[in-house]
Amino acid sequence: MKASKVQFNDSEYIKVEFPYDSGIISKIRQINCAVWNSSMKAWLLPYTKDAYKELIGLFPDIEIIKSQVIPDKTVIIEKSGNTIDNPVNIEVIGRKILIQVRKNEADIQFLRALRYSRWNQSIFRWEIPDYPGNLDMIKDHFGNRIASLVIHATHMVNVPDGKRVAGRDELLIFKSLTGRLKLIFGFNKALTSKIKQYPYHSWDAKNKWWTIPFSEQYLEEIKALADEFGLKVTYEEEDRGAKGDNRITPYDIQNYRYAPEEYILKLKEMRYSEHTIVTYKSLFEEFMNYHHKLELKQIDEHQIVAFLRYLVMERKVSISYQNQAINAIKYYYERVLGGKRKFYFIDRPKKEKTLPTVLNEEETVRLLKVVENKKHKTILMLAYSSGLRLGEITRLKLTDIDRQRMQIRIEQSKGKKDRYTKLSVKFLNTLDEYLAEYKPKDYLIEGAKGEDYSPRSIQEMVKNIASKAKISKRVTMHTLRHTFATHSLENGVDLRYIQSMMGHESSKTTEIYTHITTKGFDQIQSPLDNLDI
Repeated sequence: MKASKVQFNDSEYIKVEFPYDSGIISKIRQINCAVWNSSMKAWLLPYTKDAYKELIGLFPDIEIIKSQVIPDKTVIIEKSGNTIDNPVNIEVIGRKILIQVRKNEADIQFLRALRYSRWNQSIFRWEIPDYPGNLDMIKDHFGNRIASLVIHATHMVNVPDGKRVAGRDELLIFKSLTGRLKLIFGFNKALTSKIKQYPYHSWDAKNKWWTIPFSEQYLEEIKALADEFGLKVTYEEEDRGAKGDNRITPYDIQNYRYAPEEYILKLKEMRYSEHTIVTYKSLFEEFMNYHHKLELKQIDEHQIVAFLRYLVMERKVSISYQNQAINAIKYYYERVLGGKRKFYFIDRPKKEKTLPTVLNEEETVRLLKVVENKKHKTILMLAYSSGLRLGEITRLKLTDIDRQRMQIRIEQSKGKKDRYTKLSVKFLNTLDEYLAEYKPKDYLIEGAKGEDYSPRSIQEMVKNIASKAKISKRVTMHTLRHTFATHSLENGVDLRYIQSMMGHESSKTTEIYTHITTKGFDQIQSPLDNLDI
């Protein structure tokens, strides 16, 4: 016969195991709240000192598997010394109130009237959320019939680095690698209401935590509110862990296979952009060479799923990368081979919503002031003053700049759409200096010999300049595009015009930046014009 500590349904118990013996079972039944758990094939006792003492008293020779089976939690125990008719046992664990009571119509009606109450068949107890006032109402209803009341000061939660004990008066905050905050705390109506005000908030019913996009401002607001309620705040950042395997290259396997010619031709025939063609080709080649011993037409759905699991578990790719890989594979089997849409059973992970990184005005000034190279300064000012994407800047022609109307025309951008955006007055001086020095012929931004300018070189340039400007945030070209939209809203530009200038198909994409304001297009002023540079 042995006893050990176990976790079951977010609660802790003393697990008692022994070969079937009716005499032992009769004794076990004498312990308050003892229940048989069919899934564990064992008896479960409340994780309390009283239950432990009763167990040792009945079975002095029982083997204790782990020393921590002795409950060490802070508990409040109330007991009546008199014989009670239809006794009630109450236990508060984490956010739950567990009630053991014999079947009684009046009691059942009372418990059902409590919001979100339910009967838990696996532990033979009623479960009620530990909302403010619920415990007091329960104590008032059952009164002298309460045989025991146990309030656990802490409860176990699953967190990124394993299990953690969370106090009833504690707020655990974890910053995930995906750029979200996980918030774990006991029931607090005001804190919950605050969380619901943030965009992209989400309740994880399985893990019992709230998540919101990471933002320094949000983090400080949550901490301040927790301090107001006397909650102890613990903040941690998720460990990045080991990097995943490198992708397969022609040097890793013999007879490396390249994407079929019909695959590339079909992409071109459907007028996919060069960037999309390069991406799909690379992803499909990785898939082909993962199953390099099989012909493409022999690969079935199970092998496709195996490849996707490899991407997640061994390559440790992002959600976006995984979704793109699915699209690239589906394109071959459905569009190139003309097959049916038969791979719907591949689970697509839902991309977590995060907030874009945005520079404040002081950081933007520092970034632009440290740039000495005229071409680099032109690129950065163009991205910030007009909200252009990196690819739109490298494809921008000299004829696309309309000084008379103070607009920039973007042709066939994302979604094969044309649009206009604002040309900054302050940008014109830098633009003229750049044109005079570099004399580009066709495209505004060209390489040293007139060839296409490398997007990777621009991203590396931005990274170096941000480091030189001593900006701790991760700055990319897209950061300047987000900053353009945010600063425009803060300067009073109507959201509808920002949506148009950014090239967003849906207003919901633009709404993430901030609240809506009203101004006409003729009143729009580029945010660059407000900076002292």
